[in-house]
Amino acid sequence: MSLVEFQNVSFVDEDKTILKNISVSIGQGDFISIVGPSGSGKSTFLKLCSHLISPTDGNIVFKGKNFTEYNPAELRKSIAYCFQTPYLFGDTVLENINFPFSIRYIKLDQKRVNDLFSMFHMSTDYLGKDTKNLSGGEKQRIALIRSLLFMPKILLLDEITSALDVENASIVENVITSLNNEGITVLWITHNLEQSRKYANKLMTIEDGEIKSLEVLK
Repeated sequence: MSLVEFQNVSFVDEDKTILKNISVSIGQGDFISIVGPSGSGKSTFLKLCSHLISPTDGNIVFKGKNFTEYNPAELRKSIAYCFQTPYLFGDTVLENINFPFSIRYIKLDQKRVNDLFSMFHMSTDYLGKDTKNLSGGEKQRIALIRSLLFMPKILLLDEITSALDVENASIVENVITSLNNEGITVLWITHNLEQSRKYANKLMTIEDGEIKSLEVLK
């Protein structure tokens, strides 16, 4: 079943064509690794998937409806985007963890918070820490936890393990794989060729703004 479909999508920025005539169907439960040279349009593809930007031409369909038919804020509750450089706001980790609950006018679910911190091998003592005192790897895991407090339909990952050591990268990979096994659709940009084939069921290669290939791995 198609969850997201790109229909002849192009994106032009200041007269520069970043993506051109992209047509692809992303199925429910897919785990798609996205590879390709730097500057080929991979991150732009994810931004289009999350409705952070809109296509210059073509249509993007989510669950049978055009993106334009959705309220962007509501759509982004179903589609989570984790950037290569994590962004934490405010002064404390708790502010970041409480944010997804506050925008839904829901009381913080401490059990859900505890479970996610445990999955990422982190103590809930981090909740009281100052975000400025965290390492890059800690920030990345906190950003992931924040995105997963409410289970998205689609999880978009942009080189999220590039700044992590081997141990923490393995922790993150195991969490993402388990989430995909639960039915979350994953699109993961990576430059790690081993990682790109280890977990995904499809491998998409983007070059010069076009899908060069979409290989079925399993």
